[in-house]
Amino acid sequence: MSLDPALLDILRCPDEHHATLDYDDAAQTLTCTQCARVFEIRDGIPVLLLDEARQGTAGGSGTS
Repeated sequence: MSLDPALLDILRCPDEHHATLDYDDAAQTLTCTQCARVFEIRDGIPVLLLDEARQGTAGGSGTS
């Protein structure tokens, strides 16, 4: 299930920097372009909860 491009344009990381998110359709995840947190998409709904995000390994500048 793909996310609506209009929704992807407005979604941001919930951390204080509010950076953009990179969408991975195959993995059904959104990855913050600044802190590299990875947020799952469950049943077509992005779960943008900091407590449920996992730390990614590439492209981030560290945790905040």
